[in-house]
Amino acid sequence: MTVVPQGKLSFPSLYKRARVPRMTLRPGLLAAWLVLLTVVLWALFPAWFTHFNPTDGVAGAQRLAPGNGYLLGTDQLGRDLYTRIVYGAVHSLSGALIAVGLGLALGSLLGLLAGAIGGWFDSLIMRVIDILLAIPGLLLALSVIILLGFGTVNAAIAVGITSIASFTRLVRGETLRVRHSDFVEAAWGSGGTFFSVLLRHIVPNALSTVFAFAALQFGSAILAISTLSFLGYGAPPPTPEWGLLIAEGRNYLSTAWWLTAFPGIVVVLVVLAANRVSQSLRRGQS
Repeated sequence: MTVVPQGKLSFPSLYKRARVPRMTLRPGLLAAWLVLLTVVLWALFPAWFTHFNPTDGVAGAQRLAPGNGYLLGTDQLGRDLYTRIVYGAVHSLSGALIAVGLGLALGSLLGLLAGAIGGWFDSLIMRVIDILLAIPGLLLALSVIILLGFGTVNAAIAVGITSIASFTRLVRGETLRVRHSDFVEAAWGSGGTFFSVLLRHIVPNALSTVFAFAALQFGSAILAISTLSFLGYGAPPPTPEWGLLIAEGRNYLSTAWWLTAFPGIVVVLVVLAANRVSQSLRRGQS
């Protein structure tokens, strides 16, 4: 047996004490974080990754295949496809953040109040939530966006409204679980007020699993916003939004497959990466 001098740590002991998260040893999770980090950098600093303009075409460079001086080829107007994908990240990510933020804020508030107050208020809120859950998400989003008007922000708000019901049901369930815990009952018995017990005991414990669900909803929001843009309800041309890029390229599938394939691959990779991160958060590995 190796004796470690007092005050010093061997490498295995240091590793155990540091409790390095298992996520650092999982290639799939590291790849997911790398995909999300790359897309975030695209959204924040697009000029770092390309020197082309996303809306200006080059004469005589229409529908060039990948590799002819253009990494992912060009579109029907001679615009670099890779550049348009990079600059489109800010529209898709910002829309997803708005959607998830709206659903998280309103859904958490309703779920906390419904679970903490209970009684007729809980019944009223949950009946409204049941009605929202009975309506298909895409149909509800289309109804909202028709009322608000077209555009990325309005599409994000519409997607956010469709996610309120899911957040509300999840937070309510977690609130009911925590509300009947021994430490919460002890806080009530020691004279704690409604808001003090709610903010100090129920909220921190009830919202612990919500952030994992928010990561999952982030990927779903990107997919939903891209779908609305594909249908023509999102950002107008020539905005380089991912769903719009797929819609513009579908007319050239037989002659320029890359116009639809590469934006679609990016959307799929980002959604899968968000789902993988959500899974790791749910398991408590990150």
